[in-house]
Amino acid sequence: MEGFDSRFNHRKGGKLRSSWPQACAVAVMALIIMPLAQANAGKANSAAYQEVTLDLDPGTKALGGEVYAEHCAACHDGNTVRAPQRYVLENVSPETILTAMIDGPMRAVASELSMEQKTAVAEFIAERKITPGEAANAGVACEGGRGRFDLDQQPVFQHWGLAKGGGHFIPRSVAQVTSEDLGALEVDWAFAYPAANRARSQPAIGAGSLFVGSQSGLVYAFDLETGCTRWQFQASAEVRNGLTLEGWEPGDEAADPLLFFGDLTGNQYAVSALTGTLRWRKRIDEHSAATLTAAAELDDGVLYVPVSSLEEGAAIARNYPCCSFRGAIVALDARSGRERWRRHFIPPAQPTGVSAAGTPQYGPSGVPIWAGMAMDEERLYIATGDDYSGSGSERSDSIIALDKASGEITWVRQARFGDIWNGSCENLDPVNCPDDNGPDYDYGAGPVIALDSQGRRVILAGDKGGVVAALDAANGDVLWKNKVGRGGVVAGINFGLAAHDGKVFVPVSDVPDGRNYDEPARPGLYALNIDTGDYVWKAPAEQDVCEGRPGCYPGYSAAISVTDDYVLAGSNEGYLRAFDLRTGTVLWEFDTTQSFLAVDGRQASGGSIGGGQAPLVVGDRIILNSGYAFAGKMPGNALLVLRPKQEPQSTLTLSSER
Repeated sequence: MEGFDSRFNHRKGGKLRSSWPQACAVAVMALIIMPLAQANAGKANSAAYQEVTLDLDPGTKALGGEVYAEHCAACHDGNTVRAPQRYVLENVSPETILTAMIDGPMRAVASELSMEQKTAVAEFIAERKITPGEAANAGVACEGGRGRFDLDQQPVFQHWGLAKGGGHFIPRSVAQVTSEDLGALEVDWAFAYPAANRARSQPAIGAGSLFVGSQSGLVYAFDLETGCTRWQFQASAEVRNGLTLEGWEPGDEAADPLLFFGDLTGNQYAVSALTGTLRWRKRIDEHSAATLTAAAELDDGVLYVPVSSLEEGAAIARNYPCCSFRGAIVALDARSGRERWRRHFIPPAQPTGVSAAGTPQYGPSGVPIWAGMAMDEERLYIATGDDYSGSGSERSDSIIALDKASGEITWVRQARFGDIWNGSCENLDPVNCPDDNGPDYDYGAGPVIALDSQGRRVILAGDKGGVVAALDAANGDVLWKNKVGRGGVVAGINFGLAAHDGKVFVPVSDVPDGRNYDEPARPGLYALNIDTGDYVWKAPAEQDVCEGRPGCYPGYSAAISVTDDYVLAGSNEGYLRAFDLRTGTVLWEFDTTQSFLAVDGRQASGGSIGGGQAPLVVGDRIILNSGYAFAGKMPGNALLVLRPKQEPQSTLTLSSER
């Protein structure tokens, strides 16, 4: 199969599955439904898997560590793949851990522990303190008419990419903030996500409401006008992906539209958009490390769910049996959650031997789908991640076209063969690192559909190696490539392109990750010609605004959006910038790394802007999240709604004289 890069064209031989240890099986099956949280095993060399956490007092650390070692480590420190590993379990709150031990799936295991011991181990695993009532009590409940949903206002966007093609283009009919309005923007209202150090869920907008997920697992329905809360729903773990809102007939008072989202422990949810009531929940994949990082896509009553994995990070643990997850797309009936079809991209893992630690090893594995997809009338277009183990796959690091009705593969175009990597490769003790060792230049960003100047349908994709490629949508043939960024483990093109006006807009992060490279980093924003891949303009991040602040790096990691006259991009340094569509000149910027008064009087703090969220322009508002405590970047917990400053209404005095 022809690939983008022939340098990795090598293969190795084959692999099988052993029986699983039985000691943890019963508890683990329950944990798959309601997981716990983590503390990283060991220190990685790079920033790729470094979290920003809050220090606990020494007494809590000591007690929690002692309890964990005695009661938890046997299952959760890497001796069985069916038990969620500590790294995998980082994505829920200490409150959820404590609940699981009090009256949840870990009740029997924790029955002999005191409340002090349970609390200490929950905080030890999560590396942050429990804040009783903080999450549930955040925000201001809507009163009176503010609590009502306006069914005359249909969903503004039903797709993560803002349209089926995934191009993140917002037309003038929706984006009423023009380039002339940018200078007048100010914070209209803000919300402080409770118990959070990152904010990365892309909101859905409709019925006069803003729907968004959070790190605590709470999903909110806000009144778009005031920021009061209409309802909130508690998921099992962090909801980091974009939310998908079902449409309805305008003014249909009997409508009961559904809101779809997934959590980081692999549960897909459908709730009533008007009440927050659960309609169905489905565990998408049986693997303990399966997760949902990408937004599900809704089309003609079918919900397409991409499945990724936290196993790449779990492999950091020395005793982890690496690796057995395999990525998939799952098609569900949107109303019932019933599975229609499932498509995996590699065969089941098989045993391959044992590691230097004596732990069973497996392969092939990996090929997750990290980001959203694009679709047309007949096909889904997805981008896949790397292999975690084994001899390599011809469907890793690839753009794949699938038939929407059946899930059958139409074509595959691989960027590079043999990109076999996991988190252990960045560890001081790389016991689970495959011989190939990366370079981990897979696709974290989803593909985009655009038309070239001849009307031909083109698939645009960018990977973490910094390469942008254009493919013919009909057959996957490579039309052009351009290496825009240096690339890296958490560098290159991370989360999303945008396309409009014959151009593809490319955000490049290129943050340092502990590796030594032969070429310089090229963080910035770039515009390429869709026909040729040639540069239209360059906006490198040359000015360092960080001034030595920890976790502050120039460049753009988050997904971006484009309107008819500007490109909107959130930066690693926490700036939201608008670039002129035709020249790349910075028209406006706003520093989010500050404190904002939230609607309930608490303080919201901004930080790095990252993840699969893109800033949205809806009517006369710009909506974004700020805070991204991952890969060593700046934490934050702010949801911000910006609006042009409203001039006070003038008072007219009518004369009595005629």
